Amino acid sequence: MKKLLSAVAITAMLLQPVAVIAKDKEPVKIAGPANAKGVTTVTVGAFNIGFIFESTDQTAASGGLMGAFGGTTKAKSELVGVTPEMMQAVTDAAYADFVSQLTASGYAVQSPADLFGHAALAKTKPQEAPLDINIALEKGSKGKATYYKPTALPGLHMIPGDFVGSGMSSIGMNMAAGQAVGALTTYAKQAGVGVIDVVYLIDFSQQKRPGAFSFGGLEVNSALSVSADYSRITLIAPSGKQSVITVKAPVAVEGEFVEKSDASSGTDKAMQSAGNVVGGLAAVAGFGGLRFGKTRKFAFTAKPGNYEEGAAKAASLASAMLIGRLAPLR
Repeated sequence: MKKLLSAVAITAMLLQPVAVIAKDKEPVKIAGPANAKGVTTVTVGAFNIGFIFESTDQTAASGGLMGAFGGTTKAKSELVGVTPEMMQAVTDAAYADFVSQLTASGYAVQSPADLFGHAALAKTKPQEAPLDINIALEKGSKGKATYYKPTALPGLHMIPGDFVGSGMSSIGMNMAAGQAVGALTTYAKQAGVGVIDVVYLIDFSQQKRPGAFSFGGLEVNSALSVSADYSRITLIAPSGKQSVITVKAPVAVEGEFVEKSDASSGTDKAMQSAGNVVGGLAAVAGFGGLRFGKTRKFAFTAKPGNYEEGAAKAASLASAMLIGRLAPLR
């Protein structure tokens, strides 16, 4: 892990971090800011990084000729070449960096041993690690992610709001999250220590979700980013109340981290093109547009070494932004 941390530090000047912030949005959203006042001693109860491996993104169907020739456009993306060892290394490096930044910001960060040995948490069964989740993304989009915890934390816990699952499998995870937040809150009250929960979701493709409609469909880029809305820090104060700071604009790092290729077959493209031509002719004839749409499959192959550095750097930038907003609330 030390080797990875040093690699991140060395390449920090070479990587060009770009925070993709919409003009009409603040980079973060803060809920319950007053609850963090006076909390100076904390322990990290959860620090989870999710890695998206697969995503299906689509634009909304449009009417008229544009709908006929374009229709609902989908981009199916898949990441390959990222090993469990790579994800664990990123998570361990990001956790160590987060604790270091907390300490540098004036917080007294306690060892997690007391928290995880407390009776309240001992009765709470941790989630399976690594944890696979089918994620509901924006406006009909969906994805699959695997979440890792740092080696330094004995168990993987999530609290409500840390993920937006889809399907029946999320029911059990939501129940476990409710139990976890209860245990962490009990510890915070009894120990008089703030408990911090962190979750980051790393996106490999930087799709514009849901991108502006165009005849070319969704634009799929290959930057690494900490996703907006699915990444946040929660402070559970000794009062039992929470301060939550959510990332509202992707924190992205551009670089040579993955190689993108069009994985759509020639047959798929030909069938979609023929269907859209028929739909367009039907619209011109007054029969309404047939919305066959365009589906494109993209393959992203991670570059070992580069991928870990980029993901750890994105997490570090997100940590700096979130801690930078949390610390002044004291």
